[in-house]
Amino acid sequence: MSAALQTLRAGWHRHGRDYLELTKPRVVALITFTAMVGMLLATPGMVPWEILLFGSLGIALMAGSAAAINHLVDRKVDAVMVRTQHRPLPSGHLESWQVLGFAVIIGVCGFGLLLAFTNALTAVLTFASLIGYAVIYTLFLKRATPQNIVIGGAAGAAPPLLGWTAVTGHVDSGALLLFLIIYVWTPPHFWALAIHRRHDYANADIPMLPVTHGVGFTRLHILLYTILLFLVTLLPFLTGMSSWLYLMGAVLLGLRFLSFAVRLYATGDNRLAMPTFGFSIVYLFGLFAALMLDHYAIRWLENL
Repeated sequence: MSAALQTLRAGWHRHGRDYLELTKPRVVALITFTAMVGMLLATPGMVPWEILLFGSLGIALMAGSAAAINHLVDRKVDAVMVRTQHRPLPSGHLESWQVLGFAVIIGVCGFGLLLAFTNALTAVLTFASLIGYAVIYTLFLKRATPQNIVIGGAAGAAPPLLGWTAVTGHVDSGALLLFLIIYVWTPPHFWALAIHRRHDYANADIPMLPVTHGVGFTRLHILLYTILLFLVTLLPFLTGMSSWLYLMGAVLLGLRFLSFAVRLYATGDNRLAMPTFGFSIVYLFGLFAALMLDHYAIRWLENL
């Protein structure tokens, strides 16, 4: 074992929680779940266990690597913002070289797993998503335009597409539809948080929409994107990808999300921003769970 790896290993024992925090585990858990649903929807039967296990692990490791690089790039901004000033780098718990080394190691491991157990297309697309989030979004888009999350959302929307290609080896309409759902979900999800943390973003000179165009304008866009999301989530049913079981779940979840967006816009009460943000996470998890349950339940009913 090289001296660098030994040093990193010793550091892990001292700072295990800090290294885990670098990966943004709750975000990675949602990413991995949507990737797994993409795998399951890509085949009428069961996904080979090697692809399901090691493909999911590879995607999770590369997502964690991207998150760690995000911590590294944003360390100065994080030190200014109340929400992030206790992260491992601005708090001084970890050094930049430790974060970079950790990101490289888990990223390389993830890439290797995808090459070994899925296919080159999935490995390359996952790497492209890592670069899109950790470099293009974090280094450039985040600081360049209030539409940063709209443009950069493509990287965050990739996981179910990656799961799909891990099984099939190609991109088709089903994979693109799953990508589209998360892509449209991302702006209202993130802008709700941005409303709540707008003063932090202003202090850090980050041009988030509530900072550059005001909270009222942002609330309107959350509502408009949520309406668009409701319509987009009907497409799996309309295209025959899913059945009435998914449709019921999508409509119920969509109406609930719309109720949050309408209340946030109509009342002008910014205290509703965080409940809206919180439900948006529940919404996405529930929507993809509905896709997965529909995929297998309908086939089970057909075989009765």
